Amino acid sequence: MTSEEPWTVKRILDWTVSFLKERGSSTPRLDAEVLLAHARKCQRIQLYTQFDQPLTDEQRTTMRELVKRRAAAEPVAYLVGHREFFSLDFRVRPGVFIPRPDTETLVLAALDDLKDTNTPRVLELCSGTGCIPIAIAKNHPTAQLTTVEIDPQVIEVTRLNVQQHQLEQRIEVLPGNLFGPIPAESQFDLIVSNPPYVQREEIGGLAADIRDHEPHLALDGGPDGLDVIRILVQESPARLKPGGSLMFELSPEQATDAMQLLTQAGFEHVESRNDLAGQARVVAGKWGGE
Repeated sequence: MTSEEPWTVKRILDWTVSFLKERGSSTPRLDAEVLLAHARKCQRIQLYTQFDQPLTDEQRTTMRELVKRRAAAEPVAYLVGHREFFSLDFRVRPGVFIPRPDTETLVLAALDDLKDTNTPRVLELCSGTGCIPIAIAKNHPTAQLTTVEIDPQVIEVTRLNVQQHQLEQRIEVLPGNLFGPIPAESQFDLIVSNPPYVQREEIGGLAADIRDHEPHLALDGGPDGLDVIRILVQESPARLKPGGSLMFELSPEQATDAMQLLTQAGFEHVESRNDLAGQARVVAGKWGGE
């Protein structure tokens, strides 16, 4: 391929995929498509209908800088400022934990739990982008949600996403640590969370884009990864209506220990839910009688 050939959408994509693969990206094609769509200010699908179109000098300059930063392990979501989750778009910026497809398992489990409940009250802890409560609210039209986030900078993004999806009347965003800002008398049909659950000693071995860029506050679950999960299990019963559920995301190898914690605390119908890879990703239990 000579330098005289134009840098078309297809040529840029092919070159970027190869370049990012060499530099360790686990999703080089997806990365290349998202970055190029951002540089061209178009939808990803449009790339495939415009394969032969050359990039402008401005687009090439933008793309070159994006690819350089991605090759240095900067997360794509931070580079483009947003991430799709549950077919919804969420603002993301450095310092905010990036939504993962695995967490859609938690949303599906929550919606299944709430499907026969009219106007359920839901408490979500560890908001991040707000993707979990927003996805629940968008798919359960009568749910009323409260979400709690400890980081003041992160909660700004949570609120922006709630506003973007026009859910201010149905999602209350509170600053604080876990159950701290929740009135003692408040009772919920469901408590849901994607808490920090990475074992502390394993953080150093995570992929560079996670280890070096994403907030460790959202990752560090203590020596065995279960520090926050223990708090959820211990304190949820006082906040759940009879028959209410607690469910949370975790790492597959933690499922057995987490289910034991729930059973020992008196939860009933304790179970795990598998993600798309067939691994236990969510553990849930009900408090009291139906």
